[in-house]
Amino acid sequence: MLVAPLAAGREASLRALLVTMNATPGTADPCNAVLPFAAIERLHFARLVVLDDALQVDLDTLGIPRPRLPTVLSFMGDCDGPAHEVLAELVQRAGEGLRRIFAHCEGFGAETDVLAWMQAHDRPIAASYVNWVGRTVRQIKEESALQRVLSASVSRAPVNSAEQARALHAGLRDLVNGEVRAGRLRLTPPEPTPLAWQVAKIAHLLAVPLVGLLALPFLIVLSPLLVYLLRTRESSDPEICPRPQASALAELQVLEDIDVSNQYTAIGAVKPGLFRRWLVSALLVLIDYACRHVFTCGFLARVQTIHFARWVFIDDKTRVVFTSNYDGSHQGYMDDFINKVAWGLNLVFSNGVGWPRTRWLILGGARIEQDFKRYQRRHQVPTQVWYKAYPGLSLHDLTRNQRIREGLENTQMSDAQTLAWLRLL
Repeated sequence: MLVAPLAAGREASLRALLVTMNATPGTADPCNAVLPFAAIERLHFARLVVLDDALQVDLDTLGIPRPRLPTVLSFMGDCDGPAHEVLAELVQRAGEGLRRIFAHCEGFGAETDVLAWMQAHDRPIAASYVNWVGRTVRQIKEESALQRVLSASVSRAPVNSAEQARALHAGLRDLVNGEVRAGRLRLTPPEPTPLAWQVAKIAHLLAVPLVGLLALPFLIVLSPLLVYLLRTRESSDPEICPRPQASALAELQVLEDIDVSNQYTAIGAVKPGLFRRWLVSALLVLIDYACRHVFTCGFLARVQTIHFARWVFIDDKTRVVFTSNYDGSHQGYMDDFINKVAWGLNLVFSNGVGWPRTRWLILGGARIEQDFKRYQRRHQVPTQVWYKAYPGLSLHDLTRNQRIREGLENTQMSDAQTLAWLRLL
C-alpha cells in the first residue's frame, strides 16, 4: 500500500487521469494505456483511491483541535510472492504510466527513480487477510479454463453406474491430457513454498504468543485500571451515525455490482489518547496473527465471501484505512458481518471516532444494525480505479474449480467420490 500526499492544485487533473483508466465507472480496463494491470500476472486485485480529511470534522465533537491533513493518493495491490518483486515488475512494464500518475504527488519529479519512490512510500500493513493462502492468479485462471473445457465436454445424460462414472472420469483425463499436449490448456504444477517464507511464518507463529506470555503478568496487574479506562470511555464516547447524504450514497452505489465481486474502502480517525491507540494496535496484531495462522483456507471467522482484506495505519496512527474485496452485494456483505462476526468488527472499529456504542469491547456496536450501516457508509470512500484479475469468478467458483482439478488428478477416488466429482462439472 503506497500513500503519498498530492501536490497543491493537482487533485482535479489526477482524478481526470484516473477516469481514463476505467472501462466502467470505478472498474479498470485491464489493458488501459496508463497502467495495464493485466500485464502483471501475479496481481489479484489493485486499486487507486484519493483520500481526504473530510471526516476529521468528527474530532470537533470531542472538543480537540482538528489537524489539517493533506489529501493523499493511495495505490494498493494484493499479489502473489514478495511485494517488492511485483513493484519492480510494475515499474518495468508500466513505468511511464506510473510516472504520469505519481507526477501529481509531492516530491515526484521528472528525474525521480520510480521504484525507489514507490518503496519509500510503502506503508506497513497492520493486519491482512488472504482467503486461501497459496492460491495464485495463474492457478485460478488455469483452473477456470479447465472447468470450461470439462463442462463443455461432459455428457449431460444420467450416470447409471459406478463403472460409467469411472469411465467418464478416465475419458475426461485423456481429453485434458490431449489439450495440454496440444498447448490449448495449461495446468502448471504448483511452485514449492519458499523456505524463507516457511521460516518467517513459524517465527511469527511462535513470537506473538511468547510476547503475550511475557506481557501477561503485567496485564493481570493492570487489568483493573484497563477495565476502568475501557468502561469509562465506552459509556461516554460520542456516537456519530447520521444518515448518509443521498448524493454521497449514489456516488458509492454507481461503482458497485458491476462484477460478482465488489470493493470496499473506508477510512476513519482513531479515538484520541494513548489508551485507544495502544488498544487498537494490540488488537490488530492479534487479528493479523489469526489471519496468518488460523483463517487461511476460505473463512474469516464465519464469513466466506472475502477475497482479501487489510487494515493500515496512516498519519502517525491517528487514522485507519480498511479495504476489502468481497463477493455479492454491499448489503449482503454488511449483513454477513452483523449476523456472524459483529463482535469482531467491534474489537477494532469501536476504537474509531463515532462508532455505535459498545459494551466490554465486543457487545453492542455493530449489532445496532441501522447505526452501524449508516456509520460504515459515511466512512466509505469512492474507489477511483479497481482491478480484479479474474472478473466473473466468485470464491465459490474458485473453490469448485480447485476441487475439479484435484479430482481430475486423483486416480484413486472411490465410486462415491467420482460421482460427486462429476456433479461439480
